[in-house]
Amino acid sequence: MRCVLGAMVALGLLTAPAGAACRMALAIALDVSSSVDAEEHRLQIDGLADALLSPDVAAKLLELPETPVRLMVYEWSALGHQVVVLHWTDVTDQPTLLAIAGQLRATGTPLGHGATGLGQAMRFGARELARQTDCWQLKLDIAGDGENNTGPPPTVVAQDPEMARVTINALAVGSSSRTTTEPQLNEIKQLMAYFETQVIRGPDAFVEAALSYTDFAEAMRRKLLRELTALPLGALDPVTPAADRDG
Repeated sequence: MRCVLGAMVALGLLTAPAGAACRMALAIALDVSSSVDAEEHRLQIDGLADALLSPDVAAKLLELPETPVRLMVYEWSALGHQVVVLHWTDVTDQPTLLAIAGQLRATGTPLGHGATGLGQAMRFGARELARQTDCWQLKLDIAGDGENNTGPPPTVVAQDPEMARVTINALAVGSSSRTTTEPQLNEIKQLMAYFETQVIRGPDAFVEAALSYTDFAEAMRRKLLRELTALPLGALDPVTPAADRDG
């Protein structure tokens, strides 16, 4: 397996920027709009920590420490509210990963900031990613439980120059009910369809789903594992917006 990974890296170097220091810059964006209460925020932030420390995800994060994954986490809500809770950090070893999880778990509960500025949250993440010029791939994970209702629409933000190399994947979160009903299933299907058509973009972009915040940790684990398993090839290929990709 190590030989196969080495071959992947060698091939990746053919498309990576000269002197690339990381194989992926990954920004994770968490919804803290007023639809997310204190308990749901705790499930979200602790769920992310749990997902990062899950054995399969940790193994993927740490398998190539010489070309690490670079991680940032921020919370978003209204138009002017994006707060970084983990600044860019190269995940090079287990102590670093444990420290990241500890920092996330120590994050306090934010005050609700009302509206859902999904487009602006995308713009913030893309601009942060665009500064990571030494990374092969630029990926934005954006989690949310509702559609954009303030600020620029996601389809407008998708035209920003900073989006040129960014792949966006989404995690759609359903209502907090602990029982699965037909209305709840319809709700999550509608939200997934919105993310599919309006938000995700780039090669192999996808939407993961959590039926509720109680399912967040497992959904995030699946999402991270799928992203980290992707080959670091074609990182500089032109990114196709969702509308063009589907047509």
